[in-house]
Amino acid sequence: MDLYAENILDHYRHPRGKTSLENPTIEHKEKNPSCGDELTVQLIINNGKVEQIGWSGEGCAISQAGMSMISEELIGKKLEEIDQLEPKFMHDLLGVPVGPRRIKCALLALHTVKNAVRKGGGEKERSWTEMLS
Repeated sequence: MDLYAENILDHYRHPRGKTSLENPTIEHKEKNPSCGDELTVQLIINNGKVEQIGWSGEGCAISQAGMSMISEELIGKKLEEIDQLEPKFMHDLLGVPVGPRRIKCALLALHTVKNAVRKGGGEKERSWTEMLS
């Protein structure tokens, strides 16, 4: 299967949720150290659930499409649910095999969102090593 499947290209060209929010409850930025891709996520939390999500970023089609895809999935989710998401969640969303060189690109959105939730809850952010283990 072509790495840049049509769904990924659609989300890359027409990203969902790529907007800035006024007065977000949580804002967090992450960078993929292996290639330089960046994402900043903003969340508005109400009653322990994601009410709105906005994001900005730069990078490859995989990282940016992944953020677009996950932004659609997170609305209405409880923060505890988000913290429990595993890398398989992103692999399933992307729907294409991702090799070892692109794994951090594929997981950047999940890593950013989970660290945003942790940060918002007063917890310590996790490293890439912890995310991948």
